[in-house]
Amino acid sequence: MLENILINGLINGGVYALLAIGFSLIFGVARIVNIAHTAFYMLAAYFIFTFSTRLGLNPFISILLTVILVPIIGVVTYKLTIEPIREHEITVMIVTIAVAMVFQELMLIIFGGHFRGNPSLFPGFFEFAGVRVSIQHLLTLIVVFAVLMITWEILFRTKLGIAIRATAQDREVANLMGMNVNQVAMITMAIAVAMAAIAGALIAPLFVVEPYMWLHPLVMMLAVVVLGGLGSIKGSFLGAFILGFSETLVVFLIPLGAFLKGALSLSIMIIVLLIRPEGLFGVAFEEER
Repeated sequence: MLENILINGLINGGVYALLAIGFSLIFGVARIVNIAHTAFYMLAAYFIFTFSTRLGLNPFISILLTVILVPIIGVVTYKLTIEPIREHEITVMIVTIAVAMVFQELMLIIFGGHFRGNPSLFPGFFEFAGVRVSIQHLLTLIVVFAVLMITWEILFRTKLGIAIRATAQDREVANLMGMNVNQVAMITMAIAVAMAAIAGALIAPLFVVEPYMWLHPLVMMLAVVVLGGLGSIKGSFLGAFILGFSETLVVFLIPLGAFLKGALSLSIMIIVLLIRPEGLFGVAFEEER
């Protein structure tokens, strides 16, 4: 049981981290509360199901096509529905809810409301020190942490990362310094959606695929972002693994109470916020950003 808790906790935490960091990037750079973020995660899972199961494409080609197509859909969605009204934050939030519902209904129309099982893209097992781990789980762990490390390197080691962080700290000053803040926002949107697409592609063979699968990750992603501190990349990373492991522990230690996993995670968030209202790594006042 211990190895199962460890592996599933790392996978859950890693997936939540990919979603939450992407969400935090969009919020920090464009001040957009993108409720549709996990809808792209759902789209990626359906793309993997279509490419690998229905069309029988090679797993690597399926993942590559998914990670290319979903960000393109995300950028087009941003240009058509969000960018024209970006200055109106409440309107943007309502529009992103509508976008998520549109994607959900499209999946219902195309695939129906059935639970779709997706066979493992990489069947087989790997045994290490007497512990048997499926290759699919192992590759998922490797890819999740590789993507998180690459994202960290981009944000803190490249000119693009400097532009993203500068725009997140102060859009007006970044604009005065010659940065094209609109272009930075669009690139950030593409990166964030790509992270959601990778998360969806990785979990598609591990869980069932269905049109409402974006709702629970949405709640958990928002909980992670608030727990870690709104806009904090480090906070999103740590908060993701705290809530990911809390869910996994409930499922494995209290199987009959597995339905309480979300409630327990949200309770942890509430307790932390009662002690530290700004979150683990948030700031107390806007002027401190």
